[in-house]
Amino acid sequence: MRLVLFGPEGSGKSTQGKILAAKLDLPYVASGDIVRWAAAEDKGMMGDICREALELGHYVPDSEMFVLWKRRLKSKDLENGWVIDGFPRNLDQAEFLQDKLEKYGQNLDGVIYLQVPDEVAIKRLLRRGRRSPDGSLHDSLEKIKSRLAIYHQGEKKVLDFYRRLGVLIPIDGTKAIEEITQDIWESLTKRGLVR
Repeated sequence: MRLVLFGPEGSGKSTQGKILAAKLDLPYVASGDIVRWAAAEDKGMMGDICREALELGHYVPDSEMFVLWKRRLKSKDLENGWVIDGFPRNLDQAEFLQDKLEKYGQNLDGVIYLQVPDEVAIKRLLRRGRRSPDGSLHDSLEKIKSRLAIYHQGEKKVLDFYRRLGVLIPIDGTKAIEEITQDIWESLTKRGLVR
């Protein structure tokens, strides 16, 4: 099974992604982890770009994300399925992922869209207070608002794209963690993806 968790930062994608991956016995792959890995391990230009993005609290440009994801999607451990969190973030990324899946003869089974208003996302992210590798605050109010603005620019097109493919699964992301997990599981059951 191949599932994507989509929604703004602070919507609970990583929490639900990890729970779902464990329940389904699938690898959990987070966009942020791929970027942090490249920042730590890559000594070339890719590593520089990822380190700079993390320090500034920005997203890595699409061209670099495509290189990172192309490499990751070809990994042996992802052959039989995955749960992805934080990718795609915009229509270009959604089309890239779809193109790669078609090339590999694979299907996307569902895009779980965790819906939360910005004020909820901001509150959760400020509480998380994640730091950048240089020790500066990655989750400052200013940086969070900037990333949410970028997310919203691409949100509608991504939702329309996945709605047309018939794989969009909207979920209320403001509930308690256990309730959200239950809602996701029920939606997957209704679609015949799990029993």
